[in-house]
Amino acid sequence: MHSRFEHSLGVYWLSSKAIECLQQHQRSELDIDQSDIMTVKLAGLLHDIGHGPFSHTFDGAFLHRVLPGSNWSHEQMSAKMIDYIVDEHQIDIDPTDIKRVKEMILSSSDNSYKKAHSEKNFLFDIVANGRNGIDVDKFDYIERDCRACGINTSFQFERLMESMKVIDDEICYRAKEYWDVHKLFVTRADLYRMVYTHPKVKALELMLADALVLANGYLDISSRIDDPAEYWKLDDFVLKTIETAPDEGLKEARTLILRMRRRDLYQYCNEYSVPYEQLEHYKEVTPQDIVCAQKKSGIILKEEDIAVSNIKIDLTRGDENPVNRVHFFQDYDSTSKFSIDKDRISQLLPASCQDRIVRVYSKKPELVSVVSEAFENFQLKTYGVKTQVHGTPARKKHRSLNRLK
Repeated sequence: MHSRFEHSLGVYWLSSKAIECLQQHQRSELDIDQSDIMTVKLAGLLHDIGHGPFSHTFDGAFLHRVLPGSNWSHEQMSAKMIDYIVDEHQIDIDPTDIKRVKEMILSSSDNSYKKAHSEKNFLFDIVANGRNGIDVDKFDYIERDCRACGINTSFQFERLMESMKVIDDEICYRAKEYWDVHKLFVTRADLYRMVYTHPKVKALELMLADALVLANGYLDISSRIDDPAEYWKLDDFVLKTIETAPDEGLKEARTLILRMRRRDLYQYCNEYSVPYEQLEHYKEVTPQDIVCAQKKSGIILKEEDIAVSNIKIDLTRGDENPVNRVHFFQDYDSTSKFSIDKDRISQLLPASCQDRIVRVYSKKPELVSVVSEAFENFQLKTYGVKTQVHGTPARKKHRSLNRLK
């Protein structure tokens, strides 16, 4: 088990190692100075300081529901928090350096700043790479999460770091490291499939988001996201606040958290992968879609009985192969860069680089059988066939039917 604090320390250390590698191999060409080293290391240390409680559950599953249409991001908040910390603690640091740190953190974000510097753009490839997604942030969490979860991986970030070379102000890699670059993105996708979107993980995330939404009207959680002076006080302890507050209005949220503590989770019913030919026209499935697909039966489902998780797993660039954006070089004497088409490497590489998975849960254990049947009807209605690979386990259906008796 590890925390985001440990991850931040890891990214700080890897940022230092990455710039050391570049300095060691191309010292005279790159003119890397102490300000460059400091700003890269600070960006690595502070890149996630804007995360809210429960990280991506907070800025995804929670905020998207209470503030629909908001473009708030934890990267933007990281930039605001840095300004707040510097001002609040009167830290003596060059404003130009702080601006660069924020630019480096936001360089892969949709809200990236327009860089004030037109040279040394390769420095912005190290922590949060907006060009192709190869950065030390991924190096750390992929290695750290694989080890913590006992997942074997053949990806070696050390090889990539040792092979880096700046050509035309961009970090490039030796052509022979193509497979290590590919493994980086594939290993990340594997982590999403096996860990981050595991059915039990998503069940807990859905319940946590529901609890936070229910509590938001009483605790005004979402009202703090634009003020760093209030935002920093938000942490995972918000769950204890909900559990111990005497307010009757928090009863539903308390009940959900108690269910989480007792492992009385939303019950997984089934899932399917959206057919390749339907990906282009895919639109997210809602509980209402499942309810509307229900055939007449003794039990009438309501939207609040169902939770739907629309899962996207890709190689960081949607349906585009991110390796297409990576530039390579032949050997260390090379002065030119080039891209490599996947067909020149192997015919076994995938034609599509993303999966869309629709997963349905019953919020009440006794409704698993009914929700599962409605979900199957939805698939028949949408695609003409059941696209799920297997049926809902009979034991789980039987258990739910017994509860209804």
